[in-house]
Amino acid sequence: MKNYLAKLEEQIRLRADKNALCDYGGVCYTYAQVAEQIERFHVFFQAAGIRKGDKIALCAHNSAHWAIAFLAVNTYEAVIVPILPNYTAEGLGQLIRHSDSLLLLADADIWKSLSSQEFSQLKGVLDVQENRLLWWNDPRIQSAWENREQFFQARFPDGLDINDIHYPDSPEATAIINYTSGTSGDPKGVMLSYKAMSDIVDYCQEHIYNAPENLVSMLPLAHIYGLAMEFIYPCCTGFSIYFLGKVPSPSLLIQSMSEIKPYLMITVPRIMEMLYNNLIRPQLSTRGARAIRTVPGLRTSFYRSVGKKMLTTLGGNLHTIIIGGAPLNWKVESALKKIELPYAVGYGMTEACPLLAYETPEHFAPGSCGKPIHQIRIDSSEPDRIPGEIQTLGPNLFSGYYKNPAADKKARTPDGWFRTGDLGVMDESGNLFIRGRIKALILSSSGQNIYPEEVEQVLSRHPLVEESLVLDRDGKVTALVYPCAGAVQGDDEEAIAALSDDIRKKSNAHLPKFSQIFRVELVDVPFERTAKGSIKRHLYQ
Repeated sequence: MKNYLAKLEEQIRLRADKNALCDYGGVCYTYAQVAEQIERFHVFFQAAGIRKGDKIALCAHNSAHWAIAFLAVNTYEAVIVPILPNYTAEGLGQLIRHSDSLLLLADADIWKSLSSQEFSQLKGVLDVQENRLLWWNDPRIQSAWENREQFFQARFPDGLDINDIHYPDSPEATAIINYTSGTSGDPKGVMLSYKAMSDIVDYCQEHIYNAPENLVSMLPLAHIYGLAMEFIYPCCTGFSIYFLGKVPSPSLLIQSMSEIKPYLMITVPRIMEMLYNNLIRPQLSTRGARAIRTVPGLRTSFYRSVGKKMLTTLGGNLHTIIIGGAPLNWKVESALKKIELPYAVGYGMTEACPLLAYETPEHFAPGSCGKPIHQIRIDSSEPDRIPGEIQTLGPNLFSGYYKNPAADKKARTPDGWFRTGDLGVMDESGNLFIRGRIKALILSSSGQNIYPEEVEQVLSRHPLVEESLVLDRDGKVTALVYPCAGAVQGDDEEAIAALSDDIRKKSNAHLPKFSQIFRVELVDVPFERTAKGSIKRHLYQ
């Protein structure tokens, strides 16, 4: 297995003058320019007394500068600690302290929210976007920053020759500490090695695509899904990556995709739901469309024409749409299948860098999340029929939780397999089907297991259900439902009660007796979600 940093070296030499990391509509760096910026960071780190293995936190919004800062730390063999910028100031401070970070690379506004906190171990803070020193607690940091250009010139008097770049190869060393986004309310620092990330890059190049192309990056880079799939893997493959910097609106997504014409689209269900609601559903629900769909000879060609129009709208060069991070709404997946979009749903976790299962669109089984990329077993007497915990082994797995051996021990079986905490089944063809989280499992009064995610998929079929969450309330199955826009006008209690009852009755018609919904409660605002799009279920228990 080749270290992914060696692959990055290759791309710097092969594609020196090609765009590498760009802000959509803003600054753009070639591979050679990225290499030079990395070396400028390296001379600063060395002069500042930063050593291999030291922790450096990165908390900023997505951008080319974020990506360069990450690579600079990563290639120096310091441990990069990417942190999502949407934590509270208190939460951010806690993670910076827990990770023992000596430097913080951040946006100025993020540091402003943190500056009143006590950071005894922190030596300095750099503004990622503006390239300036915001704060220091060690004179070496100030001196190293002020003299970094002089140090760079001394090291490279004739300028940087990209043929002289040699990044380290220490496969077992910790490369990244990535804090889980906390769907359980308990963030943990996941230690990922260079070997683990190299394994994922290898897999993606072999099974997804392995040639330079364009890519629109829309996911949070501080989350392992966006970090690995929208940044590290494509960067090590020679892609030109264009960062949107935020979750895109439909208009921004369509505009950027149309201009950049990406080959791959790495995304989450919420983005696909947005495209479905704004682009696909309107085409499928017109009076003319409904009439055409009743004619067997025209139905297939009609759906296919909608799919072709979608691919044209998304740039005309799109060959694969990879969806991950959370369950995909049944209505959305059904529509994607009908219009023949080249999509696949993957499955993963931070602890797996993040991929555990995937399948190419042409072999993908609808409703599944692909096939295992390494070893997966279902802890069940009948793994093809009775859900059990999904457990896994592979070189892509994390080495442990930072400063939390108790959590690490709990996450492993006695024979060393990683416990995902997810429930699933696997069919005879090796397709993995997720049934939900163990913690979310509801035990009925008759002793039957009720999987909330399965009930939520049934709820999603109701035309007026935007999103739902199924919980156990006083021993009763209760569904919290956020309805589609315009489903209820104002505070009309009779209309609210009628819609709740309609959703409950129509959903129960498709559910077994033991998992019948007792109550539907409408909510006024969308559910709070993690960076990868999963509902923060623990907030609603």
